[in-house]
Amino acid sequence: MRRSFILLLVIFTVGCQKQEPVAQKATETEPHPESYTNWTTKTELFAEYSPLVVGRTSRFAVHFTRLDTFKPVARGKVEIRLTSTDGKVESFNTDGPSRPGIFGVDVKPVAAGEFRLSVHLTSDGLTDAHELGEIDASATKAAAVHEHGAETDEKIAFLKEQQWTLDFGTAIIEDRKLRSSIRVPAEVLPRSGGEAEVTVPFDGRLVAENLPVIGARVSQGQVLASLLPPTSAPSDLSSLELAKNEALLALQLARKDRKRAERLVQSGAAPAKRLDEARTVEATVEARLKAAETRIAQYEASSTAEANPKGARLFALRAPISGIVVETTAAPSANVKAGETIFKIVDADSVYVSAIVPEAELPQMRNLSGAELEVPGSAQPRTLSRLVSVGRIVDPQSRTLPVIYQVDNRDRSIAIHQALHVRLLTKASGAAPAVPESALVDDGGRPVIFIQESGEAFLRRPVKLGIREGGHVQVLEGVFPGERVVTRGAHLIRLAAMSNQVPAHGHVH
Repeated sequence: MRRSFILLLVIFTVGCQKQEPVAQKATETEPHPESYTNWTTKTELFAEYSPLVVGRTSRFAVHFTRLDTFKPVARGKVEIRLTSTDGKVESFNTDGPSRPGIFGVDVKPVAAGEFRLSVHLTSDGLTDAHELGEIDASATKAAAVHEHGAETDEKIAFLKEQQWTLDFGTAIIEDRKLRSSIRVPAEVLPRSGGEAEVTVPFDGRLVAENLPVIGARVSQGQVLASLLPPTSAPSDLSSLELAKNEALLALQLARKDRKRAERLVQSGAAPAKRLDEARTVEATVEARLKAAETRIAQYEASSTAEANPKGARLFALRAPISGIVVETTAAPSANVKAGETIFKIVDADSVYVSAIVPEAELPQMRNLSGAELEVPGSAQPRTLSRLVSVGRIVDPQSRTLPVIYQVDNRDRSIAIHQALHVRLLTKASGAAPAVPESALVDDGGRPVIFIQESGEAFLRRPVKLGIREGGHVQVLEGVFPGERVVTRGAHLIRLAAMSNQVPAHGHVH
């Protein structure tokens, strides 16, 4: 019993002793990665790197984007220079990208202090330099560690690899003087003198091998079809042949008489007047014979429906203007009546755009300074410069009046009678920040834009819009001049913001 008590006491004593903690090995804090974003007129630079420490290699991942295409710089040499306060330069470079657009450069400073950082690019037909300001090189790794303030704005990550592979672009926000405008419906009409009809001048039959079809382009003076006039007695071939034979016999007799008159005049037995009379009779009979032959040819053409009857005289129907055939009732060998319209031609190269303006806006037309045509399928509106007329008579049914502009339409961007919209411009406003209309995104019924805060970080900005002109819209609230706004691919940034899956930060270089 005593031995059991002693054993329990020993166990209790050991269990109650204070346990000494196991010593943990201290972990060294890693410096927070840094980044630079800078733009020139040629390229955009986005660089990610670890803070500089003397004797340690810092890997700079330098992303270069061409601003003319917003695609990566696929080849070239990149040099990073550290210039000390006393003018000494340390240079580090790479002869090519590790991946298209991404240049990995190892930077290992030999001395601590403050340096001026610059990055130089040399590529095919492109040289550029980015001055990035001051950068510190710390003596120790611990000295490179510093606090980073909390982000005040919620940033949207959109990596360079995504930007390069998609339709993406940005632009600098600038102050612009835009004009007030009125957006009204409009219709495309043929211009004055740009519409013509081809009518039949007399009864006859159409003769043509290839009649123009609807949509065919014709030139002024071009023969569209030929018209075969009817004969005087188309149903009596025997009478036509009799008239021909009579004319032929009369011609033979007239020729003999003319020869006889020549001999008499030469011998002096008859005056010269006798020969003149004989020649006149011969010419008259020849004309009668030709007329008889023509009537027979017309009769035969009418009965056989030949495309090009030989010997028949045809009347050419020509295009009065150059343009497009929009209507036709012509058919080969068809009989037509005098006054019948067989072709309708419209000149589509130069047209009128008639804006339909409510009568309440008539006072604004006194300040009319220009107009823009919104063409479907075109990102930019088309400037209208040639004003034809401003209507002064209000339509009693629609209570509107027309404002007509002439438009060069040789590119066939609009069609006759097409319904469009026109923005009529009036007085100019004061200068204010403006962005391209393509930068606007409808986010739940509210217009927003996306500002590029750095190379791969974007900010969502709700905006208050003002007047529009020339593909730009005035922004009354939400932006500042000098900021860079996404002009192509803004909807992609919105999708990235809505996505639950956040792209992993950083890259494989």
